[in-house]
Amino acid sequence: MKLVDEAEIEVIAGNGGNGCVGFRREKFIPLGGPDGGDGGDGGSVWLVADENLNTLVDFRHERRFRAQRGQNGMGRQMYGKGGEDLFITVPVGTVVTNVETDEVIGDLTAHGQRLLVARGGKGGLGNMHFKSSTNRAPRQATPGEPGEQRTLKLELKLLADVGLLGFPNAGKSTFVRAVSAATPKVADYPFTTLYPNLGVVSVEPHRSFVIADIPGLIEGAADGAGLGAQFLRHLQRTRLLLHLVDIAPMDGYEGVEVMSPVEQVRAIERELERHDPGLLAKPRWLVLNKADLMFEDEARERAQAIVAELGWTQPWFLVSALGREGTWPIMQQVMGFLDRQRHAEAEADEDASA
Repeated sequence: MKLVDEAEIEVIAGNGGNGCVGFRREKFIPLGGPDGGDGGDGGSVWLVADENLNTLVDFRHERRFRAQRGQNGMGRQMYGKGGEDLFITVPVGTVVTNVETDEVIGDLTAHGQRLLVARGGKGGLGNMHFKSSTNRAPRQATPGEPGEQRTLKLELKLLADVGLLGFPNAGKSTFVRAVSAATPKVADYPFTTLYPNLGVVSVEPHRSFVIADIPGLIEGAADGAGLGAQFLRHLQRTRLLLHLVDIAPMDGYEGVEVMSPVEQVRAIERELERHDPGLLAKPRWLVLNKADLMFEDEARERAQAIVAELGWTQPWFLVSALGREGTWPIMQQVMGFLDRQRHAEAEADEDASA
């Protein structure tokens, strides 16, 4: 399924019901006192995170959501029925922003988490509340309050443990196919990946992690060039980045000249820093891909030269994603890294709660 990662919707909470003006009228009691009941509260609008959803595409077709109005109050001190709340399901990882104020209302990061986005109006008061010693027959009641109305921007940030980044045609989609059951489109032209793809890597029973492939970046991505800039947000939640580089790029593509592997790495580092310096500070391993296009010794020498020129200090690997050569050892090391990260986070949480 194509992943739609942004949507704009309008949410309208229900108005409160009006209070009632009524008087007690029974046999032998022709002039009873006021007995108008209160109006019911309007229904509120909630967003609910659902781990079974992975796209905001449904909101491209339906953009307006309205909760139920509260019932008006009635005579005999009968209160109006409250309007039913409206629950809208969204994918886990959805960030909700108020379009008018640009304020982030909430971030839904766990299955079942709820977020109140529009509160229903309070019901009006019936005339029984206005009786006094000087006003025995009040004809006063209050209308229900209007429900909140907001325009919301929904922005999906994938909850992946590992993120792939690299230039178009670096082999990211092929790499995801090689290490997981995901089947992103693969072809010999740039920008094959138009939407983020998720794959689950199962290292052994009950030990797995999620890997995300985003559209390739090019120089100027932070200013909107290419397709990847709008998806960089998906890397913000990851614990580790795998930076894929074509070890021997042969051709450029329309509007972009060919760049050496070292130039590609440095160009993407500049884009990451411009978009969010926190991304550049994340652990990032270098994966030199397409080793199958050279003789083994030649590929190894070229990889070592690239690493030396970059002054690379983090882990690096030489692989052929197409031939699935060298990919599995990376996944095992990634799993070990994530296990250590999660263990450290759990210990930090225990220390904080102690």
